[in-house]
Formats: sequence, C-alpha cells, structure tokens
Amino acid sequence: MKYSEAQLGRVFILKLEDGEILHEVIERFAIDKGIRCASLIVVGGAGDGSRIVVGPRDQYAENIDPVEYIIDNAHEVSGVGTIFPNEEGKPVLHLHASFGRGNSSKTGCVRLGVKVWLILEVVLIEILDCKAMKLLDTETGFELLEP
Repeated sequence: MKYSEAQLGRVFILKLEDGEILHEVIERFAIDKGIRCASLIVVGGAGDGSRIVVGPRDQYAENIDPVEYIIDNAHEVSGVGTIFPNEEGKPVLHLHASFGRGNSSKTGCVRLGVKVWLILEVVLIEILDCKAMKLLDTETGFELLEP
C-alpha cells in the first residue's frame, strides 16, 4: 500500500441536466474551478445509449480488452469516484456506478460516456494539498493512481 495525506477544500453541489455526458461535464467543471483532486458521489438518472465498461474480457490476458455495455432505456444510477490529475495536469474522473431498472442492474466505469436522463445530482468534495496523480502504467496502458 502507498498513501499520502491531504486536506479537505471546497464542497460543490452540481445538477447535471438531461443529455449531458457525465465525465465530460465533471472534468470541464474541475478545470474551470481549478480543482486538482476531489472525491465525489452521484445519484440520479442515466439515459438510453449510455456506455459503461463492465470489466476486462479476460483478467489474465496480456493486453486488457475492456467489455462495453450499452444501457437501454432510462436507469437509476448511483456512484462514487475520484478526480486526480494525469501527467499533463488534466483532471481525470474515475467513477464507478451501478445502473438499475426493474429487477436488473449493471455496475461499471463511466469513462465511455454516460448520458444524464432528466437529472444527475453530484456532491464534489475538493481535496487540497494533494500530491496524488495518475501516471501511465506501461504494463496495463492505464493511468493509475500514484499517491
């Protein structure tokens, strides 16, 4: 385990609106407000055609092949995530959420594009004095957290 210590900063309450793309809006907001690191929770609706990553096709494969799932029709959504800068200093959202409709649900990463259905509420808590960042891991090809 690796860790670093930080302090809490500002708290933002956001209302994302119908048709907005979750990760795009959050990352743009972080840039506009000068947010480098944050923690967030989301609750609301995801719309038809939203795309999530639901895992690797084969966890033991040399190259990770993500499995995409496309949401059909409106779903309830709740999720938690983080924002940390990549090596270029761009804030990157990493958020996993569960999507439910009727008696079925899927859970995955929102990085492929989750469309807001009607409303998505976000509580974003800024983290100050934060040295953590996302560094490119050459083995996986992912930007992984380095505290």
